[in-house]
Amino acid sequence: MDTVSSIIVAGLVFVVIFASGYWLSRAGKPYSVIVLTAHKLISLAAVVLLVIVMIRSNRVAALSAVELIAGVVTGLFLLALMATGGLLSVDRQMPAIVLKLHQIAPYLTLVAAAVTLYLLQSRG
Repeated sequence: MDTVSSIIVAGLVFVVIFASGYWLSRAGKPYSVIVLTAHKLISLAAVVLLVIVMIRSNRVAALSAVELIAGVVTGLFLLALMATGGLLSVDRQMPAIVLKLHQIAPYLTLVAAAVTLYLLQSRG
């Protein structure tokens, strides 16, 4: 898969994560095991795919500081989402801040991912 195709797939993966998370939030607890597992696995795939796209782009030409920072910020947002999502999926009651962070972070992640993927796509 070339870099442009990887970038398109990465964008679609972020949309699927967002949609499945929205579905989970509307369904409420207890979460569907199938949907929750798919949501977690797709999120993990997004992190891996982002790393692959960044590495491939860096092989073609060294990443600029802006591209690197955008990728790192996107990765950190994804990891924050995974951490807060993991906390929310347990049976114990979590502090309200965990839920609020998990509700806000997807939008920040989506913007950061869009910026990162745009920067990587528009290289050259």
